[in-house]
Amino acid sequence: MPAELSARVPAEQRGPGLDRDVVRLLVSRGTRVSHHAFAELPAQLRAGDLLIVNTSPTLAAAVDGRTGHASVVVHFSTRGDDGRWAVELRDPDGRGTTRARAGGPAGTEVSLPEGVRLVMEEPLSPDGRRLWWGRVSDPDVPGLLRRHGRPIRYSYTERDQPLSVYQTVFALPSGDGAGSAEMPSAARPFTARLVAELVSRGVQFAPVTLHTGVASAEAHEPPYPERYAVAETSARLINAARAGGGRIVAVGTTAVRAVESAAGADGMVRAARGWTDLVVTPRRGVRVVDGLLTGLHEPEASHLLMLEAVAGRAAVGRGYEEALEGRYLWHEFGDLHLVLPPERAATYRPNPSP
Repeated sequence: MPAELSARVPAEQRGPGLDRDVVRLLVSRGTRVSHHAFAELPAQLRAGDLLIVNTSPTLAAAVDGRTGHASVVVHFSTRGDDGRWAVELRDPDGRGTTRARAGGPAGTEVSLPEGVRLVMEEPLSPDGRRLWWGRVSDPDVPGLLRRHGRPIRYSYTERDQPLSVYQTVFALPSGDGAGSAEMPSAARPFTARLVAELVSRGVQFAPVTLHTGVASAEAHEPPYPERYAVAETSARLINAARAGGGRIVAVGTTAVRAVESAAGADGMVRAARGWTDLVVTPRRGVRVVDGLLTGLHEPEASHLLMLEAVAGRAAVGRGYEEALEGRYLWHEFGDLHLVLPPERAATYRPNPSP
């Protein structure tokens, strides 16, 4: 991917009078591709279709700290059931962003604001070096993030942004302060106006929650276990839409992971909550999702395996060729890719003779 195709600032900051939905939309139906403005999304869907949206709010998950005499940035990823946090230590790069560094060793202590201490205990996985379980001396980590945190930012972006830029229109605060370390970015271009138009056209919405952890920006590791919830009402909405012939379109890979984790082998969605370690691949396939609205990801990203599971390798390859040729923008502030099933050709049936 050419570096100049990285979206460096949000769409609404690229000119006066712009809103979040002023991005482009690549639509793939099998290997047939068309190009649109994101505001044309309602015309690409039909009455009876259902969008699954992630309501997880984005946390200000990056906090400055020190280990010994060295400055570090702590990315708070996921809170465990035992009160520990999965964290990633990063080195400041002098440009407001960070570089990867190995976590640990066990016992490493990081000084955080307000005298709070973080002690690294063990890697998240036996062969992992990036994410570690750490114990924080003050259990009110959400409060610490609200007071001293900032959104996680990667080097392709131009500058720091307020947390509001990283919240989607579907985000809901959680009672325990939980949220996502990184924005469920496929939903970012939605505005209240666009949602209202979709509802007016008969498109339904089913909310789910998946608190996503810190992505592997350099190593492109598969996702770690994440906390999710699919409510009974959402399960019923999804099952009814499928039974009525509507297409189930997930808004983002987090929505796919949540709903597929709640789906049985029979394709029925049931209320579920807890931790999911599901990795959706072409071999595993999908049981519920017919389509996917997603951002554009590098070829190494594990997200592409999920995209292939939904659309097939040929459709994904064709879509990405078009995205590169059309100079679509990548990453969380970039353009969107809507993957839908191929349109079925109408079958001519002559009237029977009288």
